[in-house]
Amino acid sequence: MKKGTSFVAMIFLVLFLSELLVTEAVTCNVMELIPCVTAIMTSQPPSTSCCAKLKEQKSCLLTYLMNPNYKPYVKSPNAKIILKTCGVPDPDCCKGSIKKVHRG
Repeated sequence: MKKGTSFVAMIFLVLFLSELLVTEAVTCNVMELIPCVTAIMTSQPPSTSCCAKLKEQKSCLLTYLMNPNYKPYVKSPNAKIILKTCGVPDPDCCKGSIKKVHRG
């Protein structure tokens, strides 16, 4: 039984580390979100490529939210709908907790 448990733990660890490496490999580039422009500007449902890019760039969304040039788009009602449709967490949910951590 210990052998099976160790194997499952090892598989979990490998999957966790591979996810971590993929997340770290993402370069934050707002131009990657070009497939989402139509959905943000016109209220059309997001395309498959838009959702894929949002999921790829989800670790960057808070950075985009903090940028005054991108904030109006990230906070727009259409963006919130797109995030929900694509199953990507709203970056607003994390903003407060990050500020609290930095304040001490």
